[in-house]
Amino acid sequence: MSRLPQPLFDTFECFHKLNFLQLSNERSTVQDYLKSFDESCRAIDSYLVARSFLKSYAGNQSTFNSFRTHVERLLLWALIVARKPLLNLRRSDAEQFMEFCLNPPTNWVGPMIKSRFKRIGGRKRRESDDYVVNPDWRPFSTTVAKRERKLATETMNDLVSGPYHMAQGSVAQVFAVCGSFFQHAMDEGLTESNPFRAIKQKSVYKQRNTSGVASRSLTELQWSFVLDTAEQMADEDPAHERTLFVLATLFAMYLRVSDLVGRENWRPTMGDLQRDTTGNWWFHVVGKGNKAAKISVRDEYINCYLVRYRQFLRLSPLPSPQEQTPLISTLKGRGGLSDRHVRTLLQAVFDRALQRMQSEDWTEDEIDNLRSASLHWLRHTAATFDAPLRDMKDLQADLRHNSLSTTQNTYYNSLDEQRARSIKGLKMRK
Repeated sequence: MSRLPQPLFDTFECFHKLNFLQLSNERSTVQDYLKSFDESCRAIDSYLVARSFLKSYAGNQSTFNSFRTHVERLLLWALIVARKPLLNLRRSDAEQFMEFCLNPPTNWVGPMIKSRFKRIGGRKRRESDDYVVNPDWRPFSTTVAKRERKLATETMNDLVSGPYHMAQGSVAQVFAVCGSFFQHAMDEGLTESNPFRAIKQKSVYKQRNTSGVASRSLTELQWSFVLDTAEQMADEDPAHERTLFVLATLFAMYLRVSDLVGRENWRPTMGDLQRDTTGNWWFHVVGKGNKAAKISVRDEYINCYLVRYRQFLRLSPLPSPQEQTPLISTLKGRGGLSDRHVRTLLQAVFDRALQRMQSEDWTEDEIDNLRSASLHWLRHTAATFDAPLRDMKDLQADLRHNSLSTTQNTYYNSLDEQRARSIKGLKMRK
């Protein structure tokens, strides 16, 4: 395994510019790399099958990026480690690949980087520019936890990267994506077997690395500090009225960031917040998989945070069903904030809330979890708070979980505080 892996597929945008009838538009470095393998590996044929599979999932950028990661790893492993054509893999190979993913060699693991290829040319981008492989790119990457980065900044210590760890969700993704790849090849008549579906003991891999999974939600005290901080920021600087509205909206309706900033075929407007004939408010959303849904909205959000933000925008207190005002917009009124921009706004609130708690001498136990907080924690926090007070099916509908068991297992079987309180005062002797 002396040969180093290199990226084979570029960005979502570049992928759509390929000539899917031949290899003419591939990076020259990719073509040269594929040609460097022994003919018995059938590297180009294997690449073309992988490319064909990715093309069928190239309609959504996040899906493409996820599928690209796992299929590219599998293709590189087949060529470099197994040294056989991708479609010649069998069940034992699939099992070896799973073991490889759980514990990849150090020269396959690197830091998290953005670019797979580097452009060689002047400052102005041209079609004739050459691209070379980013030497720092690796198929697997290690990340330093947000909490550790915060602590390193506070203590002015160097960051230390730990060993590679594949998240439990990623293990499941490997099975799903690789299994889909071979199913695609079977549908195209290119193979007759699916080695990943043939693995009988998937639990051997899926049950690993499950210890130490931290709850991704804030405590009631931490959430109170975060919300108070956002309100203070808005009172001090009107520009933060938008930040407060974003925070309240994500929390109040268990939203994902894409529900707030929109998707390629849908941008949320104020008109998507609608009141029915009985006075109940609903948020009409296009969610994951382009599925339309409506989310029930609590009165406090409407009366306090929606009305407050609309007054700041000099709009009527409540929206009309036909209103096309963007739900969130730039400070100049244009719609289309990016998810990165939204995350940056919220991180400023988390950081300031943490500083407030530190300045008020709260204990480490009370503030530590806040160092790891991110935008998606708001969804988990709200659902965790609301689970004891709502019917499970109602919460499932608003979270838009396909399966009731997902809601149950996540928010009803893990109410640790309630479980701990139920035993705290029990005596050893009657």
